[in-house]
Amino acid sequence: MWRLNKVRHKAAGRHGDSLEELKLKRREHERALRQARRDRQLVSKRLLLNEDEDQPEVTMDTNSGEQDVVSLFHKLQQTGSEREARLKALSKALRDPSAQLAFIKQENSMHLLVGFLTGSDATCRLQAVRCLHELSHSPHTNVAPACLPATPYLLTYLSGQSTKFTELCLYTLGNLCPESDVVKEKLLAQGIIPALANCIENQRHNLAVVEAVGFTLSQLLQAKDAAEKIIPMVLASSLPSHLLSVLTPDPDFGLAPAIECAWCLHYLTCSTEDNRVLLAHGALLKCSSLLVSLGAAVAEGNKEEGMELLICPLLRCVGNLLSSCPVEDLSTQVGDVHIVVALCALLQAYLQTQPALARESAWVLNNLTAYSSALCSALLTFNLVPGLIQLLPFSQGINTMILRALANIAHKKKEFCVQLAHLGLLSALCATLKMADQEMVILSMDVLFMLVVSGPQVAEEFVRQGGLSLLEAIQYNSKGDIRRRATHLLEHHLLSYSVVKTYLLNL
Repeated sequence: MWRLNKVRHKAAGRHGDSLEELKLKRREHERALRQARRDRQLVSKRLLLNEDEDQPEVTMDTNSGEQDVVSLFHKLQQTGSEREARLKALSKALRDPSAQLAFIKQENSMHLLVGFLTGSDATCRLQAVRCLHELSHSPHTNVAPACLPATPYLLTYLSGQSTKFTELCLYTLGNLCPESDVVKEKLLAQGIIPALANCIENQRHNLAVVEAVGFTLSQLLQAKDAAEKIIPMVLASSLPSHLLSVLTPDPDFGLAPAIECAWCLHYLTCSTEDNRVLLAHGALLKCSSLLVSLGAAVAEGNKEEGMELLICPLLRCVGNLLSSCPVEDLSTQVGDVHIVVALCALLQAYLQTQPALARESAWVLNNLTAYSSALCSALLTFNLVPGLIQLLPFSQGINTMILRALANIAHKKKEFCVQLAHLGLLSALCATLKMADQEMVILSMDVLFMLVVSGPQVAEEFVRQGGLSLLEAIQYNSKGDIRRRATHLLEHHLLSYSVVKTYLLNL
């Protein structure tokens, strides 16, 4: 299967064994950042590792770092062969937050970097963009606006240069995006959306650059006003089709590019009510097909590290896209009915370790069964219902979603109701009706109503299982909607002459 290559986002390097230790810490940090995305949108900064450093970094105190930056700034204004070394030293010194402030306070400091960035010396250009990259990672909010004179050149360089240079430009832009509205508006005006579209189109076979484009775009899409100002521009560009083309992970490079692009698609689908543009690009079919493949891998016990970070945005994309998909087009858009098999596999696999992901899977299953009789039938045909029934005792919202999916099945056909009863749903409902969770009790009443009105055999089976006394107890001890539902079931469907007579004859 695929492996998650997390080494793409790296931090400043060290020497020997410390470099390996730093890489490990960076991987752990990136995993934590991506993990946090499962439950909320997350704007994060990325710092690339300077792999060609061969000297251990010396920790400087604050005053020393500021003095070094000021000294290097003045020396860089002089001509000479030492400029490259001084720029490299400056990029290292700018890792100190206080040194970053000291640098931007120097008059014409940014114009100095822009001069090197636009100069003819390729090595100095690379070191200049490293300096900008360190500044973009600053915790101080006034540093990003100071970098604005350099952003037009960073955008221009996305169309060429080396992979390393392009990555640095992209991650620098991605770090600057969320810092302030001024920076974001300026980048939009400077054409960051078409620049990203051109970059991913020209570099579509360079997965390191594709991943960086995905990161930068995801930073933009998480802006508060993205739905009004950014998403229309993205949807009007070639970006959606390119994002979708990246969703098939590369077995050698890993999952990271697909993860970044999947989160971009998630931000697009959840920020707009009308997803017809994405549906026209085949987004629902693409996401569903990939979930079928991932679900099959998980069912075989293949749970590669990081796989859940791709599964989560794919689930959310499918769930959100379903609401915009016309019912008559659903079978074409979703494609393989084995999507329900995949969702059940994901539900079971992540129930204990990643309950939030299991809940996402149950949510999509609920949405699918609400719209499609064919998918409801598939759950019965593939004998997936008994596994779902066994999950009804679980909490954290999972059992609610599962019961809604079962209700959707029952609502479609009376024949489905009979099959659900034969598969053990009645006895499960007897248990859920005793739960303290009122939403579960009300849902259970609704499902029970659909089952008992489907035919006398189901009603008789419920009575045989002690359903009368259970509903009478609920009627006596409950109030409001629950009591009214219990009364209606008893008086109009379960205490009827035919049901009671049949039950007594069978005693």
